[in-house]
Amino acid sequence: MPDKSPLCDESDLRSGANAVITKLGRFVPLNDGERDALAKLGRNARWLRRGADLITEGDKPVSVFLLLEGWAYRYKSMADGGRQIMAYLLPGDLCDVQIFLFEEMDHSIGLLSDALVAKIPAAEMLDLMDQYPRIERALMWATLVDEATLREWLLNVGQRNALQRLAHLFCELCVRLRVVKLVDESNTYALPLTQVELADTTGMTTVHVNRSIQRLRQEGLIVLKNNELTIVDFDRLAEVADFNATYLHTDGPPVEQKLRSRLRLPI
Repeated sequence: MPDKSPLCDESDLRSGANAVITKLGRFVPLNDGERDALAKLGRNARWLRRGADLITEGDKPVSVFLLLEGWAYRYKSMADGGRQIMAYLLPGDLCDVQIFLFEEMDHSIGLLSDALVAKIPAAEMLDLMDQYPRIERALMWATLVDEATLREWLLNVGQRNALQRLAHLFCELCVRLRVVKLVDESNTYALPLTQVELADTTGMTTVHVNRSIQRLRQEGLIVLKNNELTIVDFDRLAEVADFNATYLHTDGPPVEQKLRSRLRLPI
């Protein structure tokens, strides 16, 4: 993992800690002690360069990676050089909470941008979950949302047309990034992705990606310039994509609180 710079300042760490606390707080209400414990996970974070792999298929995992800033992705490669991107990891995401349970990796995790990453030893992660059961439950909820997102991506590749695939992806990223305050009031967010990476995500050729982007522009739905995407009309884009954000569980009170209310359990 080549370094961009081994140094990161307090504002970087604070921003990254806020992201993971905010994300897990969507699932379980966190108290001050739990928030402090999560903030400490990023204390040894380092800046790494775009294109680096955090871990590759076949490696023996012994740690968990916490993404504090930047973008990462899960992918698998073919012998002929083909690649399928299976997930995007955004600020505040833990790259597989229990990844160290595998004897060896069945996929790779790489960086789509320069990124601030903390490497958390397996023992520290296990201690955290033992000491803070509510954090463990929040991590379980986060894993369930990851699985729901993967199901949506499978539907995207298998059933939606080219225009819908990109529209759906852009809507999903907007909703996920809004949670960690990385989308402004005009629905603009950084999109550090090449057309090759979009093609490897959506199962299309770069030609079809380019044509679909141009059509979304022509219909006044998006503006894409200098790795920055603006969704001009979110409702219209969501209609084109048949996008429903329910699977991301970003609205309303924490998920566990809603569950307890539905089951009439003490909150």
